[in-house]
Amino acid sequence: MTATSATIVESSGQRWSRRLSQPFVYLVALMVVGIAVAPVTYVMIGGFRSNLQITENPAALPDPWIFSNYTEVLTSGRFWGQAWTSTVVAVGTTAGVVILGVMAAFVIARYEFRGRQAMYSLFTAGLLFPLTIAVLPLTIMLRDLGMFGNVLGLIIPQVAFALPITVIILVPFLRSVPAELEDAASIDGASKVGFFWRILLPLSGPGLVTVGVLAFVGSWNAYLLPLFVLQAGGAKPEGYTLPLGVAQFSTQYSANTAGILAFTSLAMIPALIFFLAMQNRIVSGLQGAVKG
Repeated sequence: MTATSATIVESSGQRWSRRLSQPFVYLVALMVVGIAVAPVTYVMIGGFRSNLQITENPAALPDPWIFSNYTEVLTSGRFWGQAWTSTVVAVGTTAGVVILGVMAAFVIARYEFRGRQAMYSLFTAGLLFPLTIAVLPLTIMLRDLGMFGNVLGLIIPQVAFALPITVIILVPFLRSVPAELEDAASIDGASKVGFFWRILLPLSGPGLVTVGVLAFVGSWNAYLLPLFVLQAGGAKPEGYTLPLGVAQFSTQYSANTAGILAFTSLAMIPALIFFLAMQNRIVSGLQGAVKG
């Protein structure tokens, strides 16, 4: 067999292998999408059913469609109060994470000093520190500082726990900017701060969007920390975040399954829309971090 014929046979085998593997890949992808989407779809559609419909046939479609469950939640002042609290906490957490994270990452990525790698390793080790261990001493400290039961006492710990992953994602972005670009900016009279503000930040846009979206969604969906800081701190139910409000609503109206599903759907929609709108930027941001 000549080299040419061997190459033809090999390429033909590779084509058949790719043709056989593609349906399997599509099947696995569809299964993953189904597992992820099915619970969300069930919750949203369940909000359009009555309690009797859910009891008689939990897997059926609404017949008829009932909109009163959603209208009752949307006309509730408690829901909008909790939505406002979630928005304030999520926006404050996102701002703190992005600002502090990019400042810390800039120092680690662009400055040469003793202990730089140890500082980066310290942020990496922060990923291994679970929130459940820190909740009790954290609540005691917040009580001593007078921040127990308010949103500031919730924002600051969430920023602290989100900083490790933020720094880990941003450092490769900031390192990937060529040093020649910084030298050229310095020759043109730009200071370190000017280079950081005018050149480095715009080039690191995908990474900033990535950490911002992750911080926002993580804060919006947080439950354990609001439970200890807000509910245990004596905050009013209108001042709860939405995940905490969902749990409280479920306890108060345990017999109203359809109402619980409607409340849960409305609570998760903002974070879901925000994440889907930014998913392309998140992918490009994570790819940039890996390349860096």
